[in-house]
Amino acid sequence: MMIAERVLMLTQDGTEVAVPVRIFAPVEEKDCWSCRSEIHWPEGGRADTIYGLDAVQALHLTLQAIGSRLYMTDAHKEGRLRSGEPGSGYGFPVLKMMRNELIGDDARFDGND
Repeated sequence: MMIAERVLMLTQDGTEVAVPVRIFAPVEEKDCWSCRSEIHWPEGGRADTIYGLDAVQALHLTLQAIGSRLYMTDAHKEGRLRSGEPGSGYGFPVLKMMRNELIGDDARFDGND
């Protein structure tokens, strides 16, 4: 079951294209929990499943994986990806080692104060 969606905008060939990011409810597995996410790029979607000890950890790690993947894209590096105002960030946390990559509101509100 999808529990959240954020639609980012990507500038591609002079046009803005929607990039939906979808997060699904954590699911209890035999010895862990899993949480699925999807990023629907124009050239094709990417689905990932992240695992954690419980539902909270699986969801937290999924959010970090999404943020880290967005910040690693050429679209981000080239300034072609946005959520809201250009340069404001995407509203997802990243892995600790990537916090120096954060921009805009993501950098101001990274929870590391």
